[in-house]
Amino acid sequence: MPKTKTLVKICGITSTDQALQIADLGINAIGVISVDDSPRYVTPEKKKEIFNKLKVFYPNIERVSVVKNTPINSIIKNFLGEPNETIIQLHGDEDIDYCQKLKQKIPNVGIWKAFRIKSKEDLEKIKVYENFIDAILLDSWNNETYGGTGKRIDKIYLENINFSKPWWLAGGVSKEWIYEISRNIGPNGIDISSSVETSPGIKDIYKISLMLKEVNKY
Repeated sequence: MPKTKTLVKICGITSTDQALQIADLGINAIGVISVDDSPRYVTPEKKKEIFNKLKVFYPNIERVSVVKNTPINSIIKNFLGEPNETIIQLHGDEDIDYCQKLKQKIPNVGIWKAFRIKSKEDLEKIKVYENFIDAILLDSWNNETYGGTGKRIDKIYLENINFSKPWWLAGGVSKEWIYEISRNIGPNGIDISSSVETSPGIKDIYKISLMLKEVNKY
């Protein structure tokens, strides 16, 4: 079976104009951060504006709202009516019970769960989640923060990964790493943020275009 194209998500968008520029490059998913202690935080009103524009002009792009240890009722409240996001990405310590309850509340919105990896045991713990989420995102471990550090997962933990659900690789994904990711790691998608920024939340469109060219080589 031929290898499918690696999907690309650009995360940490803070501008409607940049979201549309990035979408026009042929990205598969765009994420905004709904975590208020993040330097890339976007208010519910701004998130709604960004996702509404994407929904109108680029309806096939996944619209991902990233949350962390957020009460389910708060997630629903922050939709400000009907959700314009297609995916909720859980980037905290949410357990299986939380994932089940969230899916029951919003059955028409996909659920991706991020896992921060610092040992083989962390990978083994993911298996029990697979029936309750739609995709897995692997990120690097950091004591200070839950994401956006630009740090890579130790490659020893990325060998022979086998999940029943699609999985995305995050954490320090840069243009220079694309060859190895494509040839030796083989995620379904890559999640990119800080390596294509001029400052937190402000993306370099040219860097993103170069990243896409590199992905498309393989």
